[in-house]
Amino acid sequence: MKKICIASANPVKLRAAREGFERMFPGEEFEIRSVPPTVNLPSQPSSDAETLRCADLRARNIREQAAEADYWVGIEGGIAEKHEGMVTFAWVVVLHSDRVGRGKTGEFFLPVTVAELVRQGMELGDADDVVFSRNNSKQGDGAVGLLTNNVIDRAGLYVPAVIFALIPFKNPELYP
Repeated sequence: MKKICIASANPVKLRAAREGFERMFPGEEFEIRSVPPTVNLPSQPSSDAETLRCADLRARNIREQAAEADYWVGIEGGIAEKHEGMVTFAWVVVLHSDRVGRGKTGEFFLPVTVAELVRQGMELGDADDVVFSRNNSKQGDGAVGLLTNNVIDRAGLYVPAVIFALIPFKNPELYP
């Protein structure tokens, strides 16, 4: 059984990691373990590069804490200003031995009311809760679930990025 450590206690991220690994490596068994990162990260990464850096820092930090694992996963959601609006997305970084995999979710534009709250310093999940009269949506359906009426929820958005990050491990001969 492979041991996977995720740099989060968020059930959405744990579910996405499990589903991504199970889909990429059917028939294998995985133990998923939440390891809270000890690295200081911004509460709301505000660019593509910063979000990727935070996902990478999460994965590397928990590798130091749980060296006995087989894989270490950092998932980080972020926002960025683009085309006169604000988009949201997430990066996934997977570490295994001396190999690294990276994958990114799709991105979508946030409603103006949510974006304005984020610009004022509020974290995206908190802004979603205010605008949609919800509580702790970031550990549930997230902005994408709220906006699509759960056609795609937050975990569903993250799973393809986990799969993309696992491509180098599924095809190691192509990624030396």
